[in-house]
Amino acid sequence: MVTVLDTSRSDRPRHPEKAHRPDTPVLRKPDWIRVKAPGSPAYHKTREIVRGNNLVTVCEEAGCPNIGECWEKKHATFMIMGDTCTRACAFCNVRTGLPDALDPREPESVADAVARMGLNHAVITSVDRDDLADGGAAHFAAVIGAIRQRSPATTIEVLTPDFLRKNGALEVVVEAKPDVFNHNLETVPHLYLKIRPGARYFHSLRLLQRVKELDPQMFTKSGIMVGLGETREDILQVMDDMRTADIDFITIGQYLQPTRKHAAIDRFWTPEEFSGLEKTAYSKGFAMVSASPLTRSSHHAGDDFARLRAARNARTAQ
Repeated sequence: MVTVLDTSRSDRPRHPEKAHRPDTPVLRKPDWIRVKAPGSPAYHKTREIVRGNNLVTVCEEAGCPNIGECWEKKHATFMIMGDTCTRACAFCNVRTGLPDALDPREPESVADAVARMGLNHAVITSVDRDDLADGGAAHFAAVIGAIRQRSPATTIEVLTPDFLRKNGALEVVVEAKPDVFNHNLETVPHLYLKIRPGARYFHSLRLLQRVKELDPQMFTKSGIMVGLGETREDILQVMDDMRTADIDFITIGQYLQPTRKHAAIDRFWTPEEFSGLEKTAYSKGFAMVSASPLTRSSHHAGDDFARLRAARNARTAQ
Protein backbone atom coordinates (compact mmCIF):
# COMPACT_ATOMS: atom_id res chain seq x y z
CA MET A 1 0.00 0.00 0.00
CA VAL A 2 1.19 3.52 -0.68
CA THR A 3 1.42 6.43 1.74
CA VAL A 4 0.69 10.05 0.88
CA LEU A 5 3.88 11.89 1.66
CA ASP A 6 3.28 15.22 -0.10
CA THR A 7 2.21 17.39 2.83
CA SER A 8 1.85 20.41 0.58
CA ARG A 9 -1.50 18.95 -0.48
CA SER A 10 -2.97 18.95 3.02
CA ASP A 11 -5.27 21.90 2.16
CA ARG A 12 -6.66 20.15 -0.91
CA PRO A 13 -9.93 18.20 -0.45
CA ARG A 14 -9.30 14.48 -0.67
CA HIS A 15 -12.60 13.74 -2.42
CA PRO A 16 -13.94 16.99 -3.89
CA GLU A 17 -16.47 15.12 -6.03
CA LYS A 18 -18.04 13.61 -2.89
CA ALA A 19 -18.18 16.78 -0.79
CA HIS A 20 -21.81 17.59 -1.56
CA ARG A 21 -23.13 14.05 -1.41
CA PRO A 22 -25.55 13.31 1.44
CA ASP A 23 -24.08 11.39 4.35
CA THR A 24 -24.78 7.68 4.43
CA PRO A 25 -24.89 5.63 7.63
CA VAL A 26 -21.73 3.76 8.63
CA LEU A 27 -22.69 0.35 9.99
CA ARG A 28 -20.98 -1.07 13.06
CA LYS A 29 -18.51 -3.78 12.06
CA PRO A 30 -19.26 -7.31 13.23
CA ASP A 31 -16.75 -9.18 15.39
CA TRP A 32 -15.27 -11.07 12.44
CA ILE A 33 -14.04 -7.82 10.85
CA ARG A 34 -11.95 -6.74 13.85
CA VAL A 35 -8.18 -6.38 13.41
CA LYS A 36 -5.50 -5.27 15.85
CA ALA A 37 -3.90 -1.86 15.46
CA PRO A 38 -0.46 -1.84 13.78
CA GLY A 39 2.62 -0.99 15.82
CA SER A 40 5.20 -3.79 15.85
CA PRO A 41 8.92 -3.06 15.27
CA ALA A 42 8.73 -4.82 11.88
CA TYR A 43 5.76 -2.65 10.91
CA HIS A 44 7.70 0.52 11.73
CA LYS A 45 10.72 -0.77 9.79
CA THR A 46 8.60 -1.34 6.69
CA ARG A 47 7.11 2.14 7.03
CA GLU A 48 10.61 3.58 7.35
CA ILE A 49 11.71 1.93 4.08
CA VAL A 50 8.56 3.07 2.25
CA ARG A 51 8.89 6.65 3.41
CA GLY A 52 12.65 6.72 3.00
CA ASN A 53 12.14 5.97 -0.69
CA ASN A 54 9.36 8.59 -0.92
CA LEU A 55 6.90 5.94 -2.08
CA VAL A 56 3.15 5.59 -1.86
CA THR A 57 1.43 2.37 -0.78
CA VAL A 58 -2.16 1.40 -1.44
CA CYS A 59 -2.14 -0.08 2.07
CA GLU A 60 -2.27 3.39 3.61
CA GLU A 61 -4.06 5.25 0.81
CA ALA A 62 -6.97 2.82 0.67
CA GLY A 63 -7.11 2.34 4.44
CA CYS A 64 -6.59 -1.41 4.19
CA PRO A 65 -7.52 -3.28 7.40
CA ASN A 66 -4.63 -5.72 6.87
CA ILE A 67 -1.83 -3.15 6.98
CA GLY A 68 -0.58 -4.20 10.43
CA GLU A 69 -0.30 -7.87 9.48
CA CYS A 70 1.22 -7.24 6.05
CA TRP A 71 3.77 -4.62 7.08
CA GLU A 72 4.83 -6.71 10.05
CA LYS A 73 5.71 -9.41 7.50
CA LYS A 74 7.45 -6.83 5.25
CA HIS A 75 4.72 -7.08 2.63
CA ALA A 76 3.63 -3.87 0.93
CA THR A 77 1.78 -3.03 -2.26
CA PHE A 78 3.45 -0.12 -4.01
CA MET A 79 1.15 2.39 -5.69
CA ILE A 80 2.97 4.07 -8.54
CA MET A 81 2.26 7.23 -10.56
CA GLY A 82 1.32 9.36 -7.57
CA ASP A 83 -1.38 9.52 -4.94
CA THR A 84 -4.13 11.17 -7.00
CA CYS A 85 -6.57 9.29 -9.23
CA THR A 86 -8.42 10.69 -12.23
CA ARG A 87 -11.47 8.54 -11.44
CA ALA A 88 -13.95 8.93 -8.58
CA CYS A 89 -15.26 5.46 -7.75
CA ALA A 90 -17.91 5.48 -5.01
CA PHE A 91 -16.13 2.84 -2.91
CA CYS A 92 -12.53 4.08 -3.06
CA ASN A 93 -10.62 6.14 -0.49
CA VAL A 94 -7.75 7.15 -2.80
CA ARG A 95 -7.47 10.91 -3.43
CA THR A 96 -9.12 12.18 -6.62
CA GLY A 97 -8.22 15.17 -8.80
CA LEU A 98 -5.60 16.23 -11.33
CA PRO A 99 -2.39 14.20 -10.79
CA ASP A 100 1.17 15.52 -10.93
CA ALA A 101 3.62 14.58 -13.68
CA LEU A 102 5.24 11.16 -13.46
CA ASP A 103 8.42 10.88 -11.41
CA PRO A 104 11.14 9.40 -13.66
CA ARG A 105 13.04 8.26 -10.55
CA GLU A 106 10.14 6.19 -9.26
CA PRO A 107 11.02 2.86 -10.97
CA GLU A 108 14.46 2.86 -9.30
CA SER A 109 12.95 3.93 -5.96
CA VAL A 110 10.48 1.05 -6.04
CA ALA A 111 13.22 -1.40 -7.06
CA ASP A 112 15.39 -0.16 -4.19
CA ALA A 113 12.59 -0.65 -1.67
CA VAL A 114 11.88 -4.16 -2.99
CA ALA A 115 15.56 -5.05 -2.65
CA ARG A 116 15.93 -3.55 0.84
CA MET A 117 12.80 -5.34 2.07
CA GLY A 118 14.01 -8.61 0.56
CA LEU A 119 10.65 -9.28 -1.07
CA ASN A 120 10.12 -12.66 -2.69
CA HIS A 121 6.96 -11.34 -4.35
CA ALA A 122 6.30 -7.68 -5.16
CA VAL A 123 2.87 -6.21 -5.92
CA ILE A 124 2.68 -3.03 -8.01
CA THR A 125 -0.56 -1.12 -8.47
CA SER A 126 -1.43 2.44 -9.48
CA VAL A 127 -4.03 5.13 -9.55
CA ASP A 128 -5.98 5.57 -12.77
CA ARG A 129 -4.12 7.99 -15.05
CA ASP A 130 -6.65 8.87 -17.75
CA ASP A 131 -4.60 12.03 -18.33
CA LEU A 132 -1.72 10.04 -19.84
CA ALA A 133 -1.74 8.92 -23.48
CA ASP A 134 -0.92 5.32 -22.50
CA GLY A 135 -2.62 5.34 -19.10
CA GLY A 136 0.79 4.81 -17.50
CA ALA A 137 1.56 1.51 -19.23
CA ALA A 138 5.17 2.44 -20.03
CA HIS A 139 5.72 3.45 -16.41
CA PHE A 140 4.45 0.04 -15.25
CA ALA A 141 6.90 -1.58 -17.67
CA ALA A 142 9.76 0.59 -16.37
CA VAL A 143 9.02 -0.41 -12.77
CA ILE A 144 8.90 -4.09 -13.71
CA GLY A 145 12.22 -3.76 -15.55
CA ALA A 146 13.90 -1.97 -12.63
CA ILE A 147 12.79 -4.65 -10.16
CA ARG A 148 13.98 -7.40 -12.49
CA GLN A 149 17.41 -5.79 -12.68
CA ARG A 150 17.82 -5.27 -8.93
CA SER A 151 16.03 -8.40 -7.67
CA PRO A 152 15.90 -11.01 -10.45
CA ALA A 153 14.54 -13.72 -8.15
CA THR A 154 11.55 -11.63 -7.05
CA THR A 155 8.26 -12.50 -8.70
CA ILE A 156 6.13 -9.53 -9.75
CA GLU A 157 2.38 -9.03 -9.65
CA VAL A 158 0.75 -5.99 -11.23
CA LEU A 159 -2.69 -4.68 -10.37
CA THR A 160 -3.45 -2.33 -13.24
CA PRO A 161 -6.12 0.18 -14.22
CA ASP A 162 -8.43 -0.77 -17.08
CA PHE A 163 -6.53 1.29 -19.73
CA LEU A 164 -9.92 2.34 -21.12
CA ARG A 165 -9.50 3.91 -24.58
CA LYS A 166 -5.70 3.51 -24.39
CA ASN A 167 -4.94 1.45 -27.49
CA GLY A 168 -1.78 -0.60 -27.19
CA ALA A 169 -1.31 0.06 -23.46
CA LEU A 170 -2.13 -3.46 -22.31
CA GLU A 171 0.39 -4.94 -24.74
CA VAL A 172 3.17 -2.79 -23.26
CA VAL A 173 2.55 -4.15 -19.75
CA VAL A 174 2.21 -7.77 -20.87
CA GLU A 175 5.42 -7.51 -22.90
CA ALA A 176 7.24 -6.51 -19.68
CA LYS A 177 6.45 -10.02 -18.38
CA PRO A 178 4.95 -9.66 -14.90
CA ASP A 179 4.30 -13.04 -13.30
CA VAL A 180 0.70 -12.16 -12.43
CA PHE A 181 -1.58 -9.71 -14.21
CA ASN A 182 -4.35 -8.54 -11.90
CA HIS A 183 -7.20 -6.20 -12.72
CA ASN A 184 -10.21 -6.04 -10.43
CA LEU A 185 -13.78 -6.10 -11.72
CA GLU A 186 -14.69 -4.75 -8.24
CA THR A 187 -18.44 -5.37 -8.40
CA VAL A 188 -21.26 -6.95 -10.40
CA PRO A 189 -22.42 -5.46 -13.73
CA HIS A 190 -25.66 -3.81 -12.63
CA LEU A 191 -23.85 -1.83 -9.89
CA TYR A 192 -21.21 -0.32 -12.19
CA LEU A 193 -23.05 2.95 -12.88
CA LYS A 194 -23.41 3.54 -9.13
CA ILE A 195 -20.13 2.13 -7.83
CA ARG A 196 -17.61 2.32 -10.70
CA PRO A 197 -19.10 4.87 -13.13
CA GLY A 198 -15.86 5.60 -15.01
CA ALA A 199 -15.33 1.95 -15.95
CA ARG A 200 -17.09 -0.63 -18.12
CA TYR A 201 -17.63 -4.18 -16.88
CA PHE A 202 -17.17 -5.96 -20.20
CA HIS A 203 -14.13 -3.87 -21.11
CA SER A 204 -12.45 -4.97 -17.86
CA LEU A 205 -13.40 -8.57 -18.52
CA ARG A 206 -12.08 -8.37 -22.08
CA LEU A 207 -8.83 -6.81 -20.81
CA LEU A 208 -8.12 -9.92 -18.74
CA GLN A 209 -9.12 -12.25 -21.54
CA ARG A 210 -6.75 -10.39 -23.86
CA VAL A 211 -3.85 -10.94 -21.45
CA LYS A 212 -4.27 -14.69 -21.90
CA GLU A 213 -4.40 -14.30 -25.67
CA LEU A 214 -1.14 -12.35 -25.63
CA ASP A 215 0.61 -14.69 -23.17
CA PRO A 216 -1.22 -17.93 -22.30
CA GLN A 217 1.33 -18.70 -19.56
CA MET A 218 0.78 -15.47 -17.63
CA PHE A 219 -1.37 -15.88 -14.53
CA THR A 220 -4.46 -13.66 -14.45
CA LYS A 221 -6.31 -12.55 -11.37
CA SER A 222 -9.35 -10.45 -10.54
CA GLY A 223 -11.41 -9.55 -7.50
CA ILE A 224 -14.77 -8.25 -6.37
CA MET A 225 -16.20 -6.76 -3.20
CA VAL A 226 -19.45 -7.85 -1.58
CA GLY A 227 -21.79 -5.83 0.59
CA LEU A 228 -22.77 -3.23 -2.01
CA GLY A 229 -26.20 -4.62 -2.87
CA GLU A 230 -25.32 -7.64 -5.02
CA THR A 231 -26.95 -11.06 -4.66
CA ARG A 232 -25.31 -14.47 -4.55
CA GLU A 233 -26.67 -15.12 -8.04
CA ASP A 234 -24.97 -11.95 -9.27
CA ILE A 235 -21.64 -13.20 -7.90
CA LEU A 236 -22.05 -16.62 -9.48
CA GLN A 237 -22.60 -14.95 -12.84
CA VAL A 238 -19.40 -12.93 -12.40
CA MET A 239 -17.56 -16.16 -11.61
CA ASP A 240 -18.86 -17.68 -14.84
CA ASP A 241 -17.83 -14.58 -16.80
CA MET A 242 -14.34 -14.75 -15.28
CA ARG A 243 -13.94 -18.40 -16.17
CA THR A 244 -15.06 -17.66 -19.74
CA ALA A 245 -12.18 -15.16 -19.82
CA ASP A 246 -9.86 -17.91 -18.49
CA ILE A 247 -9.02 -16.03 -15.27
CA ASP A 248 -6.95 -18.19 -12.92
CA PHE A 249 -7.48 -16.55 -9.53
CA ILE A 250 -10.48 -14.83 -7.95
CA THR A 251 -10.51 -12.78 -4.73
CA ILE A 252 -13.71 -11.90 -2.87
CA GLY A 253 -13.75 -9.60 0.16
CA GLN A 254 -16.13 -7.51 2.22
CA TYR A 255 -16.54 -3.85 1.23
CA LEU A 256 -15.76 -1.50 4.12
CA GLN A 257 -17.07 2.06 3.85
CA PRO A 258 -14.22 4.62 4.19
CA THR A 259 -16.39 7.65 5.09
CA ARG A 260 -20.03 8.75 5.25
CA LYS A 261 -19.61 10.22 1.76
CA HIS A 262 -18.76 6.88 0.20
CA ALA A 263 -21.17 4.18 -0.95
CA ALA A 264 -23.09 2.70 1.95
CA ILE A 265 -22.68 -0.92 3.03
CA ASP A 266 -25.75 -2.94 2.14
CA ARG A 267 -24.84 -5.73 4.54
CA PHE A 268 -21.95 -7.72 6.00
CA TRP A 269 -21.54 -11.17 4.50
CA THR A 270 -20.77 -13.85 7.09
CA PRO A 271 -17.65 -16.04 7.15
CA GLU A 272 -19.89 -19.01 6.36
CA GLU A 273 -21.17 -17.29 3.23
CA PHE A 274 -17.61 -16.54 2.13
CA SER A 275 -16.71 -20.18 2.66
CA GLY A 276 -19.62 -21.18 0.43
CA LEU A 277 -18.47 -18.77 -2.29
CA GLU A 278 -14.95 -20.21 -2.10
CA LYS A 279 -16.20 -23.77 -2.58
CA THR A 280 -18.38 -22.72 -5.49
CA ALA A 281 -15.52 -20.85 -7.17
CA TYR A 282 -13.25 -23.89 -6.97
CA SER A 283 -16.04 -26.03 -8.42
CA LYS A 284 -16.20 -23.66 -11.40
CA GLY A 285 -12.53 -24.30 -12.21
CA PHE A 286 -10.52 -21.47 -10.67
CA ALA A 287 -6.97 -22.57 -9.87
CA MET A 288 -6.86 -20.30 -6.81
CA VAL A 289 -9.57 -18.69 -4.68
CA SER A 290 -9.34 -16.30 -1.74
CA ALA A 291 -12.72 -15.46 -0.20
CA SER A 292 -13.08 -14.05 3.31
CA PRO A 293 -14.29 -10.85 4.96
CA LEU A 294 -10.77 -9.40 5.05
CA THR A 295 -9.57 -10.67 1.66
CA ARG A 296 -7.98 -7.96 -0.45
CA SER A 297 -6.27 -8.25 -3.84
CA SER A 298 -2.74 -8.15 -2.45
CA HIS A 299 -3.35 -9.78 0.95
CA HIS A 300 -1.07 -12.85 1.21
CA ALA A 301 -0.22 -12.29 -2.47
CA GLY A 302 3.18 -13.99 -2.24
CA ASP A 303 1.88 -17.11 -0.51
CA ASP A 304 -1.09 -17.22 -2.87
CA PHE A 305 1.19 -16.97 -5.90
CA ALA A 306 3.21 -19.95 -4.67
CA ARG A 307 0.01 -21.97 -4.33
CA LEU A 308 -1.23 -20.78 -7.70
CA ARG A 309 1.97 -21.91 -9.40
CA ALA A 310 1.83 -25.25 -7.57
CA ALA A 311 -1.78 -25.74 -8.70
CA ARG A 312 -0.79 -25.19 -12.33
CA ASN A 313 2.14 -27.59 -12.02
CA ALA A 314 -0.13 -30.22 -10.50
CA ARG A 315 -2.62 -29.87 -13.34
CA THR A 316 0.15 -30.06 -15.95
CA ALA A 317 1.49 -33.23 -14.37
CA GLN A 318 -1.86 -35.00 -14.61
